[in-house]
Order: sequence, then C-alpha cells, then structure tokens
Amino acid sequence: MVVLVTRPEAQGIELCQQLNEQGITALHHPLITIEAGSGLSDLLPDIHRCDTIIAVSQHAVEFSDQYLRQQQSNWSTSTRYLAVGQKTAHLLSKVTGQSVNYPQVSDSEHLLELAELQDISGQKIIILRGNGGRELIHETLNERGAVVTYKEVYQRRDLPFNANLSSQQWQQAQVDTLIITSGHQLAFFMSQLDSHTAQWACQLKLLVPSERIAKDAKTMGFEHIVVTRSAANPDLVAALQP
Repeated sequence: MVVLVTRPEAQGIELCQQLNEQGITALHHPLITIEAGSGLSDLLPDIHRCDTIIAVSQHAVEFSDQYLRQQQSNWSTSTRYLAVGQKTAHLLSKVTGQSVNYPQVSDSEHLLELAELQDISGQKIIILRGNGGRELIHETLNERGAVVTYKEVYQRRDLPFNANLSSQQWQQAQVDTLIITSGHQLAFFMSQLDSHTAQWACQLKLLVPSERIAKDAKTMGFEHIVVTRSAANPDLVAALQP
C-alpha cells in the first residue's frame, strides 16, 4: 500500500509519520496552506456577548486562541462551547478551560443533532471557521431561530500543482490510496487533473471523513470510497489497518 496524503502542513506530516510507523508508505502532497483569516479582528467583543461558540476545526481554535492572547484577552467563561470533532473539542476545552461537547460522528449533520442546538430561538451563536464551508450549520440554526454569525478566523489558500508531472511521480511510486479530508480539497484536487489523470485518480481507494464528501466523490467518478467518520489522524490510520 502506498498512500497519498493531502492534509496541509503539520497535520499532513504527522499523518505520514504515523503511517510510516505502521509500515505503510506515505507521500505528502498538501493541496492547501492555512493562514490567519480576516475575521480575527471581529472576534472581540463578540465572543463575550454570545450564547454558543462552535469551532469547526483545530485551525479555527488555534488561530482564535493565538489572536486572543495577542490582544491580552481570554475566552468567555459564560458561553457554551461546541465542536464538530473530538480533536477540535479537546483542543477547545484545553484553551478555554471549559467543557466542550461534540458529536460522535464528526460532521455538520450530527453536530446539528446535539441537544444544545435544539431549543435555540433568539440565541446568539458564533461559528469559528475558515473561508467558506459549513453552510448547513448556519442555515439550519437560522431556521431554528438563532442569530448566527460566521467568524472566518483562518483562510485556506489553494496550492496549484503540475498534474502531469505529479501524477507521473505518484504512479511510479505505485500510489493506490488517497486521503482527502474536505470537500473543498477534493474539488480542487480534481480541478487540477486532465481527463486521463482524473481517470487514474478515480481508480484509487479514497478515504474521506463524511458521507457528504463521499457523495461528491461518487459524482466525480470514484468507486472505492471509505468513509472514516472522522478526520482525526488516528482514525485515518486505523481505517488503513488490515
């Protein structure tokens, strides 16, 4: 097995190391880079005036916490905290000192099933996210009567690549498995490929964290799709065990 890991920066490097430790060859090819977002400057004082804060990723927590420290400010102690995934929840709990609830399946649909998000009419909710994504959360909470605000605390910047050269290298390395952890990255990856390379890519085993991304992948032509139910590195590694 040879795995192509597309996770950005430290997460991707860490995942490759964990796979290598399991005897699985892994190549790292990040599709995006993560930078501070324009919404950071709007965090204060809003995060001290809301009922609930939802963090969609570890990046959202990291950039928000870094900004608050720079401003010599703290996280609110009177706010309810939620996260899309377990890793994000643990990190958010660490930096806030508060308990953080999260769904057992790390996606928007299961987050919206949490008890804390049922009777929310009139409540002020902030979603900490990157540039775009998680529209389902925003739309559904609005429908339930909440006042929902996005804070784009980080931004993803696509990293264009030479598809012909890269695919030749991947095929020579006998890549047979692909890990992509967001719908945006999947769409960007496929947009870089010509028809011949895309046909090769669609023959790979594809690991994605949610049914929603798997559905998108099917429409693009992927046939062997594994839904890991989580984007956490340990869960991705576990999904590749015999």
